[in-house]
Amino acid sequence: MHVKSQVAVLGVLLVALVGGCSDVMIDSVVSPEQVRDVVERNIANLVYVEGGTFMLGDVGVLDGSPYTTLNDHSKPPVEVTLNSYSISKYETTWGDFVLYLKDVDRIQNYTKEAGYTTAAIVPITSNQDLLSPNYYKKPARSPNYHEAKGYCDWLAEKSGLPFALPTEAQWEYAARSRGRNVPYATDDGTLENDTYLQRPEQYIDPETPPSGNALGHSSLTQERRAVGSYPPSPLGLYDMTGNLAEWTQDWFDPDHYQHIDSTNPGGPEQPLDSENPEKVVRDYAGRGDLWGGAGTVFARSGENINTSFNNGFRCVVNQSTPVQQ
Repeated sequence: MHVKSQVAVLGVLLVALVGGCSDVMIDSVVSPEQVRDVVERNIANLVYVEGGTFMLGDVGVLDGSPYTTLNDHSKPPVEVTLNSYSISKYETTWGDFVLYLKDVDRIQNYTKEAGYTTAAIVPITSNQDLLSPNYYKKPARSPNYHEAKGYCDWLAEKSGLPFALPTEAQWEYAARSRGRNVPYATDDGTLENDTYLQRPEQYIDPETPPSGNALGHSSLTQERRAVGSYPPSPLGLYDMTGNLAEWTQDWFDPDHYQHIDSTNPGGPEQPLDSENPEKVVRDYAGRGDLWGGAGTVFARSGENINTSFNNGFRCVVNQSTPVQQ
């Protein structure tokens, strides 16, 4: 299933060659209508998640085996209760993310000419070329945690709604379709990998139709499928297994479940290591890390908020009633 073609045409990438040297100039002009379109689309893509009580963590797999992950970060599971909220059915796309960076006047920060060379794809841009990893309907790789959070904060400012990155409890509860005991956030709780990008690396042809129910393969390229390319979960969410790993708002602590709050838990108040501040990242199937259960919805790890540049994200709205469309 494909997300509807609703993204407005964004600014074009201009490359000027001057005296044998190249300078990337990115058109950063954004109209109020473009901003309104992004905000309205994000609101329309929200899925309401009725709150409840569930076991957060590695509850096992369908055959009754006790655990699916090799590390102890997600076990034993703990009972927590969440208020209702809404979550985006899709990972944030390049089209919407680039418009945000233009609107806040930071798009020029992420170019080689500006001294920025560590992003997954530089310069950060979007286009309408299916062959490009920056195709506007493909999931965006935020250059750091701050811009992922900034995007959700920007939506909150523009809409007046309490958009935010999800807590990891919100992320897992939604990925498991309100806490079902399933290891993958797919249509049936199992994983059938798309053969696209399987090693040995195949020729990239985005017009190859999707197969299976998730893209969980690693690749030396930055290629991924457009959001919404696979069947949704029972809750109506896409790509919470596969495509990209996703940021959450919680600081990472491998032992957090041992002292977690039982109601609407968030992460620790501060990072464990101020010199290596890490936030929780979920869905390592989006990295192709499937061995040993690393790609399940239970797996959790921490990544540096300043230097990790490969992760996608989606936003929630922290409102206990459904958002008016």
